[in-house]
Amino acid sequence: MNILLVYPKCPDSFWSFSHALKFISKKAAVPPLGLITVSAMLPSTWKKKLVDMNIASLRTSDIQWADYVFISAMYIQKESVNKVITECKKLNKKIVAGGPLFTQDYEEYPEIDHFILNEAELTMPLFLSDLRIGKSQKLYKTKEFADLSQTPVPDFQLLSVKDYAFMNIQVTRGCPFNCNFCEITSLFGHKVRMKSTAQIINELDELYHTIKWRGPVSIVDDNFIGNKKEIKYNLLPAMKGWMQKHNYPFTFNIESSINLADDEELMSLLVETGFNSTFIGIETPEEKSLSYCNKIQNINRDLLASVKKIQKSGIQVSGGFIVGFDSDTPTVFQRQIDFIQQSGIVSAMVGLLNAPKNTKLYEQLKAENRITTEATGNNTDSSMNFIPKMDYNELLEGYKKIIYGIYSAKPYYRRVRQLLLNYNRLSKGRKKISLSLLKAFLKSVYIIGLINKGRREYWKFIVWTLFNRPKLMVDAITYTVYGYHFRTVYGLRN
Repeated sequence: MNILLVYPKCPDSFWSFSHALKFISKKAAVPPLGLITVSAMLPSTWKKKLVDMNIASLRTSDIQWADYVFISAMYIQKESVNKVITECKKLNKKIVAGGPLFTQDYEEYPEIDHFILNEAELTMPLFLSDLRIGKSQKLYKTKEFADLSQTPVPDFQLLSVKDYAFMNIQVTRGCPFNCNFCEITSLFGHKVRMKSTAQIINELDELYHTIKWRGPVSIVDDNFIGNKKEIKYNLLPAMKGWMQKHNYPFTFNIESSINLADDEELMSLLVETGFNSTFIGIETPEEKSLSYCNKIQNINRDLLASVKKIQKSGIQVSGGFIVGFDSDTPTVFQRQIDFIQQSGIVSAMVGLLNAPKNTKLYEQLKAENRITTEATGNNTDSSMNFIPKMDYNELLEGYKKIIYGIYSAKPYYRRVRQLLLNYNRLSKGRKKISLSLLKAFLKSVYIIGLINKGRREYWKFIVWTLFNRPKLMVDAITYTVYGYHFRTVYGLRN
């Protein structure tokens, strides 16, 4: 068999970092981990080729070569998915599809030949077994959750490694919390399932030895500390030992819940192992709205103090924020701005509330006849898929006010200064300034410091950093590039 694995193109968005990647000569932030994991489940005698459309075009010759075309996608990739399907059908190629988009919307794609839905550890073997005897079915799905000890090491060797800013691995699936707007528990359940420590060490070995990766590694778990005891007492000590032995070739970033701030020992261990940043769903400083969306882990705590505690431990914090809850009032917009600015959360993803399928929020709004369309999955397109309680135009204007109030050059650099004052860099990792980093700095000087409209604030910030936090200059330059990306994505002129 010749198997073509296709990852459709993602549109420009907050997390694409497309405008930042050109500073470091990379084409995409992260590789398609799901597809290369599926690839490792296929027979070793099959020939496999990966086309990530975020770094390379899908050629007619690629499709002609294949016996089957495997596609994995998320909602945000729907437009590209439709184009891939059209091209494959023109050439009469059979398509096998999976991933979040198809798991939830497979009925919308009658032209797909086979659906491998839910978790491929369970459904892929069924498809392969039927395929061997010539009786493959159209639909393979399950309500069970996979044993991650059966998950193979991804086929990292399929990747064009030089084109990515990060590599990525997965440690756990599932989340112990139950936020009503989140589809994670419907996809992966409440029980946190983990790969074994030995599996993770094998994947680090694969990154280090087989593809010679050195640099940042994103751990894609929706809540890395969902099973805190296992992470703290088994996995992290082993990872720390591996990192020490290999002279800290990687830095790690994660997603976690805010209760990370409650465990100083865990934060210290993360930093000692090479972890330097986490994404946290803050959502809103409004207690009523947190209660409305069942964000219980954020209730009855000083969110600002928790963020600063994590930063001072040596871990940078990026955050997710939402407006449009039924309990929101017009005061929420300025409260969001004030919180984000005071927290020093530089990468603050602010979005209008949406209700993805198979969430409690979707079912509630559907029962109230308020669902208007499907969620796009894009965090920057100002879309909503339901009728909000607040007037939509007022909500949209308030949302734009937040974006302008946190990403225009002056408030943005003010917030980065706040981070640099909060942040206590203790993390392990390579200290050497590479040639690529030097090139990125020179590009930033030219593009942001000389020809961009926000150049005055850029130079004021660089000078401030030299005098106040010179040891964090690499972080400072990185955040000037992030700011350029965010202002470009949101269409801000300064």
